[in-house]
Amino acid sequence: MTTTYTVLSEGLEKRFGKVRALRGLDLAVAQGTICGLLGPNGAGKTTAVRLLTTLLRPDAGSARVAGHDLVREAAAVRRRIGVTGQYASVDGDLTGRQNLRLFARLHRVRGPAETAGELLERFGLTEAADRPASTYSGGMRRRLDLAASLVRRPDVLFLDEPTTGLDPASRNDIWEAVRTLRTEGTTVLLTTQYLEEADQLADDIVLVDRGRVAHTGSPAALKAVVGTYVEVVVADADVMVKAAGVLDHLTGARPTFDHDRGAVGAVTRDTTLTLPRLVRELDAAGVPLLDASVKPPTLDDVFLHLTDETPDRDETEEAAA
Repeated sequence: MTTTYTVLSEGLEKRFGKVRALRGLDLAVAQGTICGLLGPNGAGKTTAVRLLTTLLRPDAGSARVAGHDLVREAAAVRRRIGVTGQYASVDGDLTGRQNLRLFARLHRVRGPAETAGELLERFGLTEAADRPASTYSGGMRRRLDLAASLVRRPDVLFLDEPTTGLDPASRNDIWEAVRTLRTEGTTVLLTTQYLEEADQLADDIVLVDRGRVAHTGSPAALKAVVGTYVEVVVADADVMVKAAGVLDHLTGARPTFDHDRGAVGAVTRDTTLTLPRLVRELDAAGVPLLDASVKPPTLDDVFLHLTDETPDRDETEEAAA
């Protein structure tokens, strides 16, 4: 089956003076999926979003969003996308209902009152619909902002750090709303500093570093690149070598030693290695244990392993601001 890509870019470049914010960005976001765009500060994520939402023009390269050329058909692209930024775009002096009616009228949506009512109900804001948005909690304002971006039912929704500053309960509300959008066929491009958020939501992840795509893949595939860390702690230093032999056999990697703790560790990409199996193998080898662990990597581990966090990184995000 042929994959349809709702966002497709090739060789996107953008300069701000002497700073090269993007150095040939290639993206392919499949229709009806959530793509997490991750990277260190200054990697070019915000610049990429501003280009793909037509707020900036690329210096080189090409892109198509929702079937339209980013430069030649910018107006058509804008009609097919929704954008929710890091800060709420709603008017605090207007009620939630008035905000959504206003957005519906600006976008020339038929039945603005009905559209507003449907979105208020969908995002659990009906009871607060006729209160000024300034009285809403942070989570409620973010839900209202997300509702406003859906007034036109966009093909592609760009979410730029949508849960920054929210408490866990409010963050979960936003996550559930985004998952629902995916089931309805909306393509979502998500930038976030919360790696757990990307792990929870994204079908695919694009790691951007120094203005280019450094790695792509599902969360599971990227974690497999890093591997699982296996560690055993023994009471007797004399058996550390025997424990290392078992880990060498199980992981195929050279073990490392922490003599102060009596610990032996190794990294494996064998996803079938479980803690019970590890303990059985060590017991069969006559290795007495104080502790043992099999720790799958997190996206934080992936992020640190696959990106370059050197201090001389170009501050591209700040230059793009």
